[in-house]
Amino acid sequence: MIRASDRHLAWGRAHRHRHAVARPAGPAEAVAALRAAGRPALAYGRGRSYGDSCLNADGLLLETDRLDRFVAFDPATGLLEAQAGVTLAGVLAHVCRPAADGSAWFPAVLPGTRWVTLGGALANDVHGKNHHREGSFGCHVPGFTLLRGDGRVLACSALDNPELYRATIGGLGLTGLVLDLKLRLRRVPGLMLAVEEIRTGSLDEFYAISAESEAGWEYAVAWVDCRARGREVGRGIFSRANHAPGPIGPVAPPEPRLRVPLTPPFPPLNRLTLSLLNALYHRRLGWRRRTLRLSPYAPVLFPLDAIAGWNRLYGRRGFYQYQCVLPPGSARDAVAEMLDLVASTGEGSFLAVLKTMGERRSPGLLSFPMPGTTLALDLANRGPATLSLLDRLDAITRAARGRVYPAKDGRMSASTFAAGQPGLERFRASVDPAFSSSFWRRAGGDVARAEPLTLAEAA
Repeated sequence: MIRASDRHLAWGRAHRHRHAVARPAGPAEAVAALRAAGRPALAYGRGRSYGDSCLNADGLLLETDRLDRFVAFDPATGLLEAQAGVTLAGVLAHVCRPAADGSAWFPAVLPGTRWVTLGGALANDVHGKNHHREGSFGCHVPGFTLLRGDGRVLACSALDNPELYRATIGGLGLTGLVLDLKLRLRRVPGLMLAVEEIRTGSLDEFYAISAESEAGWEYAVAWVDCRARGREVGRGIFSRANHAPGPIGPVAPPEPRLRVPLTPPFPPLNRLTLSLLNALYHRRLGWRRRTLRLSPYAPVLFPLDAIAGWNRLYGRRGFYQYQCVLPPGSARDAVAEMLDLVASTGEGSFLAVLKTMGERRSPGLLSFPMPGTTLALDLANRGPATLSLLDRLDAITRAARGRVYPAKDGRMSASTFAAGQPGLERFRASVDPAFSSSFWRRAGGDVARAEPLTLAEAA
């Protein structure tokens, strides 16, 4: 059954479109919905992509919440098979059970929220705070089942349909509907984390501690104070963590302690409060330069999951997240230029995250991660001023030969997207004409057309 809906939003809440919606429980229902809709479709999991890569304006969304079954798990090897609508939260709660010695199977790669479906994690080839060790999500997916728009159900792996396998990992849902996938978990010594936090005074200090941390620390990431300029650009708090051995700590993350049930008429996160929050957070270690503590994994890996609906704090106009990755040779100067630009405009960002990425390459053709430095900024949507700032950040990224993350983007140009994606032309050959998205029509497909194609036109 297909219904109309205008409630489907991306996490940034800056894009509002109407969609036709279906909730297939299997391939037959998905194909029937495609034929009944007569227009391209897109899988929709939990809507945790920030921009419009998970939206399909005036098109069909295939909600995957009914594709939510665990299929198999091998406790000897850690190989999990589950449908695409299963969330990482579900995996953590039902599969990652500690043994008597406290060790447990654990996802090798986790993004900044556990409320992501496995299909969404694959489509965006998400990365985590341990990319320098484990690479991206797609590095740990040996295979999956893909429904194409013509009704074929294909097994995809490095050996079976290898080109579709590579195109689907990080392929933004444009190659078809992932029905289920296999995921390799890894054994960790415990579910608690030993966490060290270090106050840094400059960008050079960040890079020095980051380089020192890569060999001995599993997770490494820094919060950056967006008010800093000049020699203090890049100052912040560097956080690094390792799994601690022993049967201590909760099995699954707790439910959110706080909830934002409604969008406030006057957004609490504005220029004044963002500046105040940056100042307070930068001083949160007090007189100490570094602290060491034992923590459950959830507050470290998913800090914002503690506040349900936190994205509503930016108000009805929502926000944009800007995330780029910059190659090693140009990263330091480009990051400094970006942070100085944001500080000079007064736009501000409380959620400014900086980390280095490792050498491990993803099999995905459009995968975002590459060796270098990634910077992520949350920017309140103030209309033309914010869009102008984002364009200027794009220009710095392109000059540094970096790329912008499609899962976080809601406005970059087709030329910016193409400049950062050397595999784009090869990827186009695997795009299914029965699938599309608002992002693809803007940044990757036929950008001269503003409206969705019908299936007949696309064919």
